[in-house]
Amino acid sequence: MYLRETLAVTVAGATILAGGLAVATGAQAATAITVAADGTGDVRTVQAAVDLVPANNASTATITVKKGTYAGRVVVPANKPNIVLVGATGTATDVVITASRPQNTDGTEGSATVLLGAKDIEVRNLTIRNDYNEAANGASQALALYVKADRQRFRNVRLIGDQDTLLTHGSVRAYFYKSYIEGDVDFIYGSGTSVFDNCEIYSSTRNQSNNGYVTASATPGSRTYGILIVNSRLTGDAGAGTVYLGRPWHPGGDTTANPQVLIRNTALGAHIRTAQPWTDMSGFSWKDARLSEYRNTGPGATVNSNRPQMSDATAANYTAQKYLAGSDGWNPVVTG
Repeated sequence: MYLRETLAVTVAGATILAGGLAVATGAQAATAITVAADGTGDVRTVQAAVDLVPANNASTATITVKKGTYAGRVVVPANKPNIVLVGATGTATDVVITASRPQNTDGTEGSATVLLGAKDIEVRNLTIRNDYNEAANGASQALALYVKADRQRFRNVRLIGDQDTLLTHGSVRAYFYKSYIEGDVDFIYGSGTSVFDNCEIYSSTRNQSNNGYVTASATPGSRTYGILIVNSRLTGDAGAGTVYLGRPWHPGGDTTANPQVLIRNTALGAHIRTAQPWTDMSGFSWKDARLSEYRNTGPGATVNSNRPQMSDATAANYTAQKYLAGSDGWNPVVTG
């Protein structure tokens, strides 16, 4: 039933009454909150469920979202780690979190439909979408997802936008498995370390001769690993040879950035430029960045002097596990 004054939801170490009043019920009780737009759950919005998770929760809080479209921004603050956000049906298209927020009115962070500011979040079986209409309203950043904290896992998740769909920024690690990311300009970007494993990465057309850039990495020069796309598919409805694999981003002209991207063992569609798939950005040459490929296939894949290829020996140290291990040995990678 819908959360009313008489309803209590059991969460870690407390019972949370409507209005946020906590009553102790014993340490480490499991959090389980159901979201349903039709009122058949504990709350009607995803943000209301996040709000019910106790601050600094040490045990897992599971938020299950029933089938439906949920309009409204979702922010997970830094003091609410250990959340699992999962679509109830197992089909990502059944559960949609959506907003329409451009950067030119809401700022980069404020444009994100979902902002994950806490560590150790897992998201499964749902769609996150920014519905800002570039064609009608003009080009603008409009993030679907902003990953702002470390150790984030995504499985069977759909991220949909146009410009700057997904930002992983700062000293964060994010793992995407069997997920779908759609956009046009710089739609996978940032200084974070992110791995896309068995994913579909879809370039939507702008109906121009330049239909955009898949990546815009801003990896710090001090960090070995940036963006890895592995065992995936680059697809799209953009015209043949009109999409770049990426360009090097130096935020604010930061000369200490040394963007790193590896695309390996991945099928590249005909929309990818073959003669020169990497390009310069804001006066910084792609040739000075760490942009490379390894054993890609498909009509968008070839080898020439403008397509640096990683050697077998080097590629052995550029696996999903190596990207994500960090100093704590984190290994969310799905095998088998």
